[in-house]
Amino acid sequence: MHRHSAPKASRPTRRALLAGLAGAALVPTAAFAQQSESPLEALTRSQAVREWQQKFDAGTNAAQAERIKSDTPLLSADTVTAIEAAIPRLQEQQARGGWPKVKSSSRLKVGSRSEAVPRLRERLVASGDMPADQARMGYYDTFDSYVDAAVRRFQVRHGLRPDGVVDDTVMEVMNVPVETRLAQLEMNLVRIRAMSGFLGDRYIFMNVPAAELEMVEQGRVVERHNAVVGKIDRQTPTLTSAVREINFHPYWHVPVSIIRKDLIPKMQTEPDYLTKNHIRIFDGRGQEVPPEAVDWNSVQATQYSFRQDPGGDNAMSTVKVTFPNKDDVYMHDTPFKDLFGDNNRFYSSGCMRIQNIQGLVTWLLRDTPGWTPDAVAEALNNGQRLDAKLKTPVPVYINYVTAWATTAGVIHFRDDIYNKDGVGMLVAQE
Repeated sequence: MHRHSAPKASRPTRRALLAGLAGAALVPTAAFAQQSESPLEALTRSQAVREWQQKFDAGTNAAQAERIKSDTPLLSADTVTAIEAAIPRLQEQQARGGWPKVKSSSRLKVGSRSEAVPRLRERLVASGDMPADQARMGYYDTFDSYVDAAVRRFQVRHGLRPDGVVDDTVMEVMNVPVETRLAQLEMNLVRIRAMSGFLGDRYIFMNVPAAELEMVEQGRVVERHNAVVGKIDRQTPTLTSAVREINFHPYWHVPVSIIRKDLIPKMQTEPDYLTKNHIRIFDGRGQEVPPEAVDWNSVQATQYSFRQDPGGDNAMSTVKVTFPNKDDVYMHDTPFKDLFGDNNRFYSSGCMRIQNIQGLVTWLLRDTPGWTPDAVAEALNNGQRLDAKLKTPVPVYINYVTAWATTAGVIHFRDDIYNKDGVGMLVAQE
C-alpha cells in the first residue's frame, strides 16, 4: 500500500512526530486523515470503502504472503539469543562506517534506470537483504528483479507493505543510521529478557509498535493477526491480564474521553448524529434521555452514559474479546477493515481492532464445551447478543517491542511511535 502522500505542509515532520527516531512509513493521505478520526467518526465512512476493505479479510495480501517470519514467539529465550547474536553484526557495520545513504529525486521500481540504483544495491547488501553476488548481476544501474526481491525483504523487516517500490518513505527508513538501529536493538533486548520466561501453555501477545497479535501455543506461534492500536495521543497501554469472556454482537459503551473529545463536538455540528448511528443516552437511573434534552454546548453530556446498539455500524462490529484491566481496553472486530492494510496502524483510542478476528475467537473458545468452529461462525453471523465465558482463561500480554531478531538471523525494526526507546537523539546528531 502506497497511496499519495499528504502535502508536507499539512502534517508534522517525521522527526517531530517520532521525536527524532525514524522507523516505518509516513502516513498516507487517507490514513493520515483518519489518524485523528474517532471511533464515532469511523462509523460515517462510505459504503464504497466498506465494500473494498472486505478484500483484506477475504484472502491473503502481499504482506501476508511474503513475510519473513518465524514460528518462534517474540517473547522467548530464543529471541533473546537471536538479538544477542545480531548486535555484533550491527556493531561491525557501524565500525565499517554504517550503511550507504540512498537518495533519489524519483521513485525507484522494477525497470527504473538511475544513478541511485547502484547505491541502493550497496545498501541492500550491507543490511543482508541482497546477496553480494546478486548485486553484481545485470546492469548495475537498473532496478531488476533481484533488486525488487531485496527491497521487498527490507520492507517486510521494517513493517512496510512489500510492494517493491522505493519512495521517500522507504528511503527515509533506509537512511536511519546504524547507530540508531543498534541502540534500538539493545533497548529492546532488555524488554524481551524481562518477559522471556514461561508465559503459559497458550497465550496471546500484542506488540503495539508492530500493531500485530501473536497467538502462541506450546512455545510456538500458531497465527499472527494485523491490528489497529492507539494513536499517539490515546496510546494502547502495556498490561498483563487474561481473556475470560467473548461478547458476540456487543453494545458499545462510549468512553468518557470519547464523549468529551469527539461526541460533544460532533453533536454541536450534527444534531442527528446519535440517532443516525443508533447511539442511546442513559441517565444514572438507567432511563433513556432524548438527545435534544442535553446541552451540547456544555460538559453536561459527560454526566450520562452512551450506548450504541449492536448491528452492522457498531464500532466493535461482531465481537469483543474482554480481559480485566484498569484502562478498560479490549480487542474487537471493526466494520471498517481497510486500515489493516496500512503501513502505520495507529488510529484507535487505545483499544485494539483485530484483523480476521474469527480465527482468534475460535482458538480462544476451542476448549470451551459447545464452542466448535461452526458454533463460533454461527454466533458471529446471526446478529444475536451472546456472551461466552472461557472454560480456562487465556493469558494476554500487551507490550512495546520495536526491534528484534529471529532464530534465522533476520532483524526486524518498527517505528518507536510512542517515543519510548529514548534513542531519537542519534538521528538528531546525523
